[in-house]
Amino acid sequence: MVMDVHGRDLRYFAAVAEELHFTRAAERLYVSQPALSKQIRMLEKRLGAALFERDRREVRLSTVGAALLPHAQRILAEWEAAQEAVARAVADQAAVLVVGMSTSPGRGGVLPAIRSRFTAARPDARLRLRQVPWHDSTAGLADGTCDAAFVWLPLPDPERYRWVVVAEEPRLFAMPDTHPLADREIIDFTDLLDEPFLALPGSAGPLRDYWLATDARGGRPVRIGAEVASTEETYEALVAGLGVVLLAAGNTPLITLGGVVARAVSGIAPSRFALAWRADDRRPLVQEYARACALATGTTRTAL
Repeated sequence: MVMDVHGRDLRYFAAVAEELHFTRAAERLYVSQPALSKQIRMLEKRLGAALFERDRREVRLSTVGAALLPHAQRILAEWEAAQEAVARAVADQAAVLVVGMSTSPGRGGVLPAIRSRFTAARPDARLRLRQVPWHDSTAGLADGTCDAAFVWLPLPDPERYRWVVVAEEPRLFAMPDTHPLADREIIDFTDLLDEPFLALPGSAGPLRDYWLATDARGGRPVRIGAEVASTEETYEALVAGLGVVLLAAGNTPLITLGGVVARAVSGIAPSRFALAWRADDRRPLVQEYARACALATGTTRTAL
């Protein structure tokens, strides 16, 4: 029997299988939850078997779903690798700059201002933005899938990169609105030393320690409440009371939704958001984008 299963079907299935939650999977895929549910039902109909066991309390993989998942993940990974190979081949033939990001540099219209200056200088060039998960703190620079990237400093292996700072923002403290410190306007970091913190994955390297402010703890160990790898996971963990978190001021609108508040913190340095590129990459297109970034932000603060 031949079944016409599309890449979208496998992507939707894998998202639900990994989240085990239809709403979170729909948010991750940027589709509506009813549309996602309909697509999963259609896939189950084609396969002739249920992929999930559902009740009002939880979603679980069925035996068939568990058998399908590793194959779906491998196919999706191979297709992503194929897309990246094609993108690199195309970039070799045309003036294409791939810019990675884990956090949008939308702050105050910075991204359009950079694009405007870049396209004025290089009207023949094309920009391709690539979203990279939080586990890669270089946003695609380390593995070569991006030519430049918007990143949070510090970077791992900083000698491998050059950068221009896009924004310096205070690090704020986010917590559930029921937290005992929620009624304060400013919180001293020493009052947070015993709090359970949400942490980036270990693969984020020095950036994990930075957002835990380990340098301001005087050697005191950090209590980790949970690990988070996306804005959505951070918000859900905060609402669930699993921990608290430091975040850049520009990201607070993404987190301070219902049930979460953010407050100023004294005793820690501000965060630095930067455009980075590989130190050995001397291509004019990369240098032109870095120059446009410096002009748009009015800064010449770069790595030595």
